[in-house]
Amino acid sequence: MLLTAVALLFLAFFLVLPLAAVFIQAFEKGAGYFLKSVLEPDALSAIRLTLLTVAIVVPANVVFGVAAAWAIAKFSFRGKSILTTLIDLPFAVSPVIAGLVYVLVFGAQGWFGPWLIAHNVRIIFAVPGIVLATAFVTFPFVARELIPLMQAQGTDEECSAVALGANGWQTFWRVTLPNIRWGLFYGVILCNARAMGEFGAVSVVSGHIRGETNTMPLHVEVLYNDYNIVAAFAVASLLALLALATLAIRTAIEWRTEGSA
Repeated sequence: MLLTAVALLFLAFFLVLPLAAVFIQAFEKGAGYFLKSVLEPDALSAIRLTLLTVAIVVPANVVFGVAAAWAIAKFSFRGKSILTTLIDLPFAVSPVIAGLVYVLVFGAQGWFGPWLIAHNVRIIFAVPGIVLATAFVTFPFVARELIPLMQAQGTDEECSAVALGANGWQTFWRVTLPNIRWGLFYGVILCNARAMGEFGAVSVVSGHIRGETNTMPLHVEVLYNDYNIVAAFAVASLLALLALATLAIRTAIEWRTEGSA
């Protein structure tokens, strides 16, 4: 009982109170000012860029994650341990360092910078750089969610399908994918949440150009630094709502998975 009370107090102090403070600050000047803050041009641009980044990064990570997990869990090949280590790399590298690496590679003074400038291709301080940085920090989530699940399931069902005459695609779509669908959905939700809230790597490669390269977290920082506190919390509350929606979907998936187990 005492441990439960301590846990609840901890959650209330470090989670519930800060979350409540975000919404209280967001509506401090009323709903009208809240709507004005989230509908002004720079905020809408940040929202659109965030959604565009997520729309590109999440499907790409799904394709990579499923392919990598399938290869690692179902097959034996040279370099398997290296691939597994590389998948974990973003967990070990600071997002800021990842952003700096992209600047060193694609920036004006980077390895490919002169060639990109000569061909009028912008990656750093533009949308492609934001997408690349976000993809780097989020690509482990789907793969890491699926690898242990696929390893636990083994290869018996796939081998049976192949023995009955199914080809590779038929085996994947009719046997493998149905068995991993909830784990895949869970990984997609985590990847989506991280992509929307990513700050460090995106901050380095974006250039903080208002109305062009600011995502929602960067726009919150700009507003806060301009002492536009209420507007900053208004945009932050949208991110908080997205986080709460993600947690709700995650909980529903866990209940569904436990119920079907």
